[in-house]
Amino acid sequence: MKAGEIRELSSEERQRKENDLREGLFNLCFQHEIGQLENPQTMKQTRRDIARVKTIIRESAVNNKTDKK
Repeated sequence: MKAGEIRELSSEERQRKENDLREGLFNLCFQHEIGQLENPQTMKQTRRDIARVKTIIRESAVNNKTDKK
């Protein structure tokens, strides 16, 4: 998922996306442990997507805080 796509989402949708990605990462880790994961790179990409979403959530929180001053 690209940063531009994430920025187009509302704050609630961003939170929902982060939760979905975390749940997906949990499932990927579980599959990896039991040997059913075909491509371990998906775990790396999911972690990066989570970080990207969290970064944009933080950016919007900081921007909202400075706009209110």
